[in-house]
Amino acid sequence: MATNSRIPGLRNHTPSERLARVAAGAGIDRSALDALQPADGLSLAQADHMVENVVGMIGIPVGVATNFRVDGIDRLIPMATEEPSVVAAASNAARMARGHGGFTTSYTGDVMVAQIQMLDAVDPHAARFALFEARDELLALANAQDPVLVSLGGGAFDISARVLPTGAGTQVILHLHVDVRDAMGANAVNTMAEAIAPRVAELTGARTLLRILTNKADLRVTRARAVFDPEMLGGAQVVDDIIAASAFAEADPYRAATHNKGIMNGITAVVLATGNDTRAVESGCHSHAARSGSYTALSHFEKDAEGNLVGTLEVPLAVGLVGGATRAHPTAQASVTLLGVQTARELASVIAAVGLAQNLAACRALAAEGIQRGHMSLHARTIAASAGATVDEVGAVAARIIAERRIRVEDAREVLAELRAESSPA
Repeated sequence: MATNSRIPGLRNHTPSERLARVAAGAGIDRSALDALQPADGLSLAQADHMVENVVGMIGIPVGVATNFRVDGIDRLIPMATEEPSVVAAASNAARMARGHGGFTTSYTGDVMVAQIQMLDAVDPHAARFALFEARDELLALANAQDPVLVSLGGGAFDISARVLPTGAGTQVILHLHVDVRDAMGANAVNTMAEAIAPRVAELTGARTLLRILTNKADLRVTRARAVFDPEMLGGAQVVDDIIAASAFAEADPYRAATHNKGIMNGITAVVLATGNDTRAVESGCHSHAARSGSYTALSHFEKDAEGNLVGTLEVPLAVGLVGGATRAHPTAQASVTLLGVQTARELASVIAAVGLAQNLAACRALAAEGIQRGHMSLHARTIAASAGATVDEVGAVAARIIAERRIRVEDAREVLAELRAESSPA
């Protein structure tokens, strides 16, 4: 059964009812998502095998973004985030993109790069050439470390090398290019780099130091594109204002930092929900934003010939479905099952689409109504809970502090006391 990501009114149900509706929309058995329930998710014993010195766990809410169609396929998307409005904003932007087919993506491939640093080369330029002359030997030695990856069509397939002037002297840097297929790839490329380092030292007469992957995954780039009707965004003026806001972020690194943070609100939430490495993805994306020498926006907005808003996003996404927490963490497994992705490429495409949707939603809010209106409406519920409101009281407290435009914890405590006084027997 194909996924149907259109589930109107999902927010009006209880968490248990939502889970059942999401499972039905994804065409999977409800039990496949049991790990999303706190009692059935990651156990303390499992956590103890994942990292050292375990003393407990911290929970992050997992919401489901609806309405997404990515490359012609509907996806229900788990997002792990503590920030209000993120899931709702992404879902709303995805709804607005559906009229033009949703999100279309492209992908450069599953290539990760390991770096080997060489010091004290007497003739660094000749050392660089010696590495190229031994290319086939080095690739064969690297691939001998992971015959399973090679059997799947992956493995080391090329090298590059450069002479790098540094404050600590001239260094030679070797890059080993590895197709990691559906893995994130860190373990595979690091193992290969360690294995070839002694031979690299022999070939160059240099001392090898660092042998590790780079998180600047610019050979593993995903691009996403979507078209939005002006009417759904709020009119032609809103379109022009979104474009102006986007241009501001492209030209100014101060604005770009916040603009890109909005993109990462979406990207990081899906990366975390699926058990991938949020720090690796974030460092890769932010380094990509500075690839021209100046920090700039990761996205771009413009108008097409019909006056529609066209959004594009390009980000390196080193994510996988094989190994790591994605396999070890039951909640991550449930999230992947819900997504229905089969390859790292599909996962990266979904993540990029969410990043673009989140970015469009934030830019629209800024251009049309100011970011605080929608964000604070959702944030009010968190404030109410922080003030001590019970599950049954949160809605009433939030409604009143929104109406009175007093969305602070101390105001929520005051309102909560008033409501309890009003409801108590005389």
